[in-house]
Amino acid sequence: MNTPNPTLGTGTGCLYLVPTPLDFGCAPEFQSPITNALPAQTLQLASRLSHWITENAKSTRAFLKRVDTHAPLSQPLQALNVVELPREVHKKGDHAGSRAATFDARPLLAPALAGHDMGLVSEAGMPAVADPGSSVVRAAHNLGIEVQVLAGPVSLMMALAASGLNGQQFAFVGYLPQDPANRAQRLRELETLALKTGQTQIFIETPYRNAALLQALLHILQPSTRLSASCGVMVAASGQATHFSAPVSVWRKQSPALNWELPAVFLIGP
Repeated sequence: MNTPNPTLGTGTGCLYLVPTPLDFGCAPEFQSPITNALPAQTLQLASRLSHWITENAKSTRAFLKRVDTHAPLSQPLQALNVVELPREVHKKGDHAGSRAATFDARPLLAPALAGHDMGLVSEAGMPAVADPGSSVVRAAHNLGIEVQVLAGPVSLMMALAASGLNGQQFAFVGYLPQDPANRAQRLRELETLALKTGQTQIFIETPYRNAALLQALLHILQPSTRLSASCGVMVAASGQATHFSAPVSVWRKQSPALNWELPAVFLIGP
């Protein structure tokens, strides 16, 4: 992993994708030390950065306070340059325009062009994956700015590994529609694709809608379709994540002891 540019203000800086713990928004009893989620090298590098592009400035400052307890920040928190992505990017996504047009993030990267290393961060997990930020990464590539990804939470891959489903062919489809009719249609499409191709379909939901999504899955999916769920991956203290994988017919007969109050990853396949 590269270290920050030693001479700020000369040459071009680097854009670092900085993952954050997945316990954002969880009750205090489910939060654990930041070192459980992020290795020391990631914390040390994050502590050196003075320029940030973020989904939410308040959550980023809270994250950096946690970093500071293990790797002292190079500058006071109030002196850091923290710029939020536009709200429109949060609502519609980085690639919501026609013909995959993206939000023009190039102006946000001016500090990197001036020689400053920058951090890209979301509220929880890896930026640009199920969260805003891909337009910033694309702009960095287009501007010739080096991009580096730091080590951190990988809940999607951990849930896939724990599922027993196809790990050679899989697709992450993000969040499903909230409208019940649209959600049902989308679930049938994903199930058809999974059963036809063998490709595992991975999706997520916010904790307060986990129960509604589970009921929809059990109502709509075929009895033989395999459903897997992982709750609290890399959120709670070590050993508290819960996983259950079985045909839908088994789910309908049992009530797996999963903690639906925590972030969950759902997977379906043959």
